[in-house]
Amino acid sequence: MNSSLMLAITTLLFGAAAVGYLAAWIFRKDALGRISSGALSLGVVASTGGIVLRWIESYQIGYGHAPLSNLYESLVFFAWSIAVLYLVVEWRTRNRVIGAFVAPIALLAMAYASLSPNISDRIQPLIPALKSNWLIAHVVSCFIGYAAFAIAFGLGIMYLLKGKGKDVRRPHSFLARLPSPDSLDDTILQMVKFGFLFLTIGIITGAVWANSAWGRYWGWDPKETWSLITWLVYAAMLHLRVFLSWRGKMFACFAILGFMAVLFTYFGVNLLPGLHSYGSME
Repeated sequence: MNSSLMLAITTLLFGAAAVGYLAAWIFRKDALGRISSGALSLGVVASTGGIVLRWIESYQIGYGHAPLSNLYESLVFFAWSIAVLYLVVEWRTRNRVIGAFVAPIALLAMAYASLSPNISDRIQPLIPALKSNWLIAHVVSCFIGYAAFAIAFGLGIMYLLKGKGKDVRRPHSFLARLPSPDSLDDTILQMVKFGFLFLTIGIITGAVWANSAWGRYWGWDPKETWSLITWLVYAAMLHLRVFLSWRGKMFACFAILGFMAVLFTYFGVNLLPGLHSYGSME
């Protein structure tokens, strides 16, 4: 079995999990929720196998680098990170409804990687700038942070739905099954803290890497600039929470806004010329 097949299986399993979580939430079927958790867990196993196989295949063809060097590989790792981190959140909160808002994000990342005609799954040689021992530390740190922000985004949407639902107090309403506003608010905070920590590590390791690759720690490349903007958005979010006790709707909206900055940093900046333009290569 090769990596492409394993990752195709991952996409199917993530799809089954996303649909299952949504159905379990809407139709109040706890059994479907348990099945969806199982499907997502199997998807994590399959994607882990696919990533490992792709790494082995890279060595077999003489490249020998971690599968984290282009858009396809980063999307696969992004989806894997979201799924793993979500399963931890699900285990800690004992609430599978969150999966209805998070599993589709992992599915979209995998589906975009697998189905987009503009993205190739070919294993490619590293360009000179990527030939560094800092590759794994930088990319892994950033995408674990991005995954946490993706979950905070899903939780932010849940919070807004909980607040807007007119029938939220009815026991048989599917909105009534959403976690309490206080629980959602606290979990958003935990995800933002976790993501902020790893994004900070990612920026620091990226600066060290940039110094070894280009002879400077910071050069205001578009990717670097937008990474800093994203960091500042979440820094402001945490600052407002600590010093002004921001909670509720505005905090949830900030989580959604922050993830928009993440997406632009990840995808939009690739359209701009810069030293990180390899992030969009096929």
